[in-house]
Amino acid sequence: MSLFPTLCRLGFLLCLVISSAVAGAETPPPSGTFATWLKAFRSEALATGIGAETLDLALDGLAPIPRVVALDRRQPEFTQTFAQYIDARLSQSRIAAGQKALADNRAALDAVAAAYHVQPRFIVAIWGMETNYGAFTGSFPVIAALATLAFDGRRSAYFRRELINALKIVDAGHITPAAMKGSWAGAMGQAQFMPSSFLTFARDFDGDGRDDIWGSKADVFASIANYLAKNGWRDDQTWGRRVMLPSGFEEKLPGLAPAKPPRSCRRALKDHSRRLVLDEWQALGLRRLDGRDLPGRALAASFVQPDGPGGMGFLTYGNYRSLLRYNCSNFYAAAVGLLADRIAGR
Repeated sequence: MSLFPTLCRLGFLLCLVISSAVAGAETPPPSGTFATWLKAFRSEALATGIGAETLDLALDGLAPIPRVVALDRRQPEFTQTFAQYIDARLSQSRIAAGQKALADNRAALDAVAAAYHVQPRFIVAIWGMETNYGAFTGSFPVIAALATLAFDGRRSAYFRRELINALKIVDAGHITPAAMKGSWAGAMGQAQFMPSSFLTFARDFDGDGRDDIWGSKADVFASIANYLAKNGWRDDQTWGRRVMLPSGFEEKLPGLAPAKPPRSCRRALKDHSRRLVLDEWQALGLRRLDGRDLPGRALAASFVQPDGPGGMGFLTYGNYRSLLRYNCSNFYAAAVGLLADRIAGR
């Protein structure tokens, strides 16, 4: 489905929306009015333990948003090459803004790094990729957008669950319904978390009692870092590196395929080789981009060409797979890694 790479490669967590929804068949179009649907939904939400006052505040007067349905129906085809994608997201202005963000927020980032063991440059790179360092977080009212999609019927079961999760967030006092803004599909705040991800990964790092990924940079940084940490990130490693290929190397790639298909993030990992340690890749003729030998560490790495044969080649480490858990796209994960390197002046 062309919708998958479109959303994932654009650098949002919206790929989580789609990947979670494809497991089941599409729901038939809704019957009855939105008001009838909302009344039934309110009873369901109340039964989950969400307070009546919260439901009154969040749902009274709620109306579907036609533009949300239009955006859901009219996803554009993704036609950028990997080089074009990188050029658009690793502009000099974005790199410079990332370097400034790293310097301006050094104390908070260092504290988060010490707590979650994620290097600051990667936290800043994800922040930059997701919302341009907090500048573009989405202007849609999340509860109304999720209610629209839950009523719409095309992926109603998934969005109904996310709407319940959003209401739990409001009920817990983290944000008001009016301030809960995000993308048209419900990805929220400067970290672009879906409500389910918020409940799992968001953190209160500034100590004010709220997990505030909208207004608190400390909470944004800690939430991003916690997401990576809980998905296997190691701060004694980088993400991977672009490599120079020897003549004839691509002809050997079929023999380097994994013995078993990947268990997770198959859309991205199906294009990766099996893992070899760096010495083995060195013996196959791969080198750093400047021609030097690969690092001497006994790191396992897989090889991938995001654009396919003839494109740029990368060796990717375990942390790259943590990035794929944030967004299951080779374009996205490689762009985050490269942006982090540029932000650090590498």
